Amino acid sequence: MVGLEETISMPLVVTEQGTIRIKGSRVSLDSIIHHFKLGATAEQIVQSFPSLSLCDVYLSIAYYLTHRQEIEEYLKEQETAADALQEQLESNPAALREFETFPDGVRSTCLTALTIAAEGGKADIAKPMRV
Repeated sequence: MVGLEETISMPLVVTEQGTIRIKGSRVSLDSIIHHFKLGATAEQIVQSFPSLSLCDVYLSIAYYLTHRQEIEEYLKEQETAADALQEQLESNPAALREFETFPDGVRSTCLTALTIAAEGGKADIAKPMRV
């Protein structure tokens, strides 16, 4: 008879900034769940994020499905933080000037993410940025 392992290690880690990421990558749980909600399969998600293993994606989706309420609250908090940053940039000329000193690629990625979040979407900026 085969013995079943009762515990499976989750491939998730919480960063100092409070973002949940897949261990060993810069990919956020937000990005995985965003694609999953759009109907992507785990295999399609791995194609979008080749640094991830298929197992890590399945485990991340399983974690979301078994902790849906907590993760939905986390996703709302992330969206609120993105909205607050956008509002700060729009209402604070000094912050906007500082933001404008960021390298073009970083600034573009951040603005895209903020726009997506402001429109109610989930910003997918977890891929490594090329500056």
